[in-house]
Amino acid sequence: MLIPPPSFTGAIRLALDALATGLVERQRELRYCLLAALAGEHSLLLGPPGTAKSELARRLHGAFSGGAYFERLLTRFSVPEELFGPLSLAALESDRYERQTAGFLPEANIAFIDEVFHANSAILNALLMLLNERVFDNGTTRMQCPLISLVGASNTIPADDTAQAFIDRFLVRIHVKPVTAAAFPQLLAQLDACGDRALEPFSPDAIHALQHAAQRVQLPHDIIVRLADLRAAANAEGLVVSDRRWVKTVRLLRVAAASEGRAEIDVWDLLLLPVCLAVSEAEQGWVAEWLAATMGVHQAFTPPRLTQAVDAFESQLTAERNANDLDYDESGRLRFRADTHAQAIAQEIGDAKGGSAALRMTYSRKRRFGELHISARTRQLDGLSAMLDEHRSALAVLQSSGQRAARERLWLAAEQLARPLAVLGETGALLAALAARIIEIRTGFDALPRLQAPGVAPEPVDLGALTQLTV
Repeated sequence: MLIPPPSFTGAIRLALDALATGLVERQRELRYCLLAALAGEHSLLLGPPGTAKSELARRLHGAFSGGAYFERLLTRFSVPEELFGPLSLAALESDRYERQTAGFLPEANIAFIDEVFHANSAILNALLMLLNERVFDNGTTRMQCPLISLVGASNTIPADDTAQAFIDRFLVRIHVKPVTAAAFPQLLAQLDACGDRALEPFSPDAIHALQHAAQRVQLPHDIIVRLADLRAAANAEGLVVSDRRWVKTVRLLRVAAASEGRAEIDVWDLLLLPVCLAVSEAEQGWVAEWLAATMGVHQAFTPPRLTQAVDAFESQLTAERNANDLDYDESGRLRFRADTHAQAIAQEIGDAKGGSAALRMTYSRKRRFGELHISARTRQLDGLSAMLDEHRSALAVLQSSGQRAARERLWLAAEQLARPLAVLGETGALLAALAARIIEIRTGFDALPRLQAPGVAPEPVDLGALTQLTV
């Protein structure tokens, strides 16, 4: 199993606890910002003023050593000097256009830009290069910037195309809301213990070691299939995600797995996807619901398809129970016998003409079935039952891992797993009910009237998409 740098998992857990001290209902936002920073990505906080967005960024800086913190509020009249430093007068005297960057964004490791979408084109162009490549063109010199993560903030989501392109540079987009009514008393009573918390910051070497470990985290085939299914479903909903964002998102998932000492990404890591793939709350909610609704569902053996298969067997059993047939003898041959009413009439005619009673076939007997027919039906049902049992076992394993994830995962809160686990429970109950119906149907087929002769095997019951079941 992949092991992260010594005590790194424990260090992250301690850091999250320390950073959350004095904050009310901001653990989720803090997790996302820290994970993005450890992955070398940027976060965007969306929400009204006064919801601790700047406080989250300041505390995030405390988790990293060896760098400065930069914070600025942009307005429509902000100029590049406010972010990148004033022009150097000494350089101008030597005909060089350079800025004094000390104490400004190009030399910070964690930065917070409030109302980030107020940036004009001059600021925006320099910001894009700094965010993407960690470089800043200072005159004729291209300087490497130590930026680990930039946290942007905005009260609203702008609709213009330029802003949308800028939003795409933030991998994690988090909606921040005022505290709930239940937590409001705690907010008023909470003492800000920010300055008292014990926090061991992460060194650049530790971050590099984690990111190096993340490169070895595997992306299993079944996770690739689920991501492809989500991409197709999102495209159908009009939620188009760029290839670059998919690649960055998977890299974030690898960092999340490596930080917990896991060798591969699993299905629970995918619950981090909504804030990476979508911007609006409605779109993020759609991604979260898609992930929950498809949890534990195999594309070929979905509960609706399994239900249709069981329904098909029930219909077939009803048809065969109610089927009338010609009267067969025990050898399977048509039986002829004297119909009493016809015999009485024939007797009168026979007495007059010297004839005998007529023999007629009767149609009043229920159809009987040979052993080959019944065994074919029960064998096909046994195949469906075995597949269902396998699906239920896999579901139970997944439920157990989800409950463990709710207790142990660094980056997921228990409430994020509540809906997926509820869906798994509903699916498990449905499968249990289908299993009980299969037993009842099998008993019904086994109790059909039988012929002494073996008879012939019937065509299999049509199970639609469940084509793997054969007689």
